[in-house]
Amino acid sequence: MKSRDTLIRLKRFQVDEKRRRVAQIDMMIAEFDRMAADLDREIAMEEQKAGISDPNHFAYPTYARAAAQRRDNLRQSGANLHAQLDDAKAELGEAFEELKKAESLDDRERSLDAVRDQAVISHLAQRRVMRASA
Repeated sequence: MKSRDTLIRLKRFQVDEKRRRVAQIDMMIAEFDRMAADLDREIAMEEQKAGISDPNHFAYPTYARAAAQRRDNLRQSGANLHAQLDDAKAELGEAFEELKKAESLDDRERSLDAVRDQAVISHLAQRRVMRASA
């Protein structure tokens, strides 16, 4: 009985850990998207101030060029995180299935225990009735 409870607690812990990882990656993606949007606005302001929006122009603002590079890096990191998120969601699904199996096994074993207990009680009751009639 204790080993079943321990197994179920372990599986629940694993599901919780996978769920936290998915949430953490989601938050990182959202943060990267927010930062990239902020950089887009800053780039647009710099281009407006300089009056030059062509990054290949010799007088294109250095800050806008650096911010664009940072924005592109953030977007690339976000794309990589999306791949990690897909993997983490798959792992969460697997962990959840393992938990369901463990809980199902536990329910089945508890039902069998209840049936066995009922059989023992019935047997004892029959013996008591037989003794009383003898």
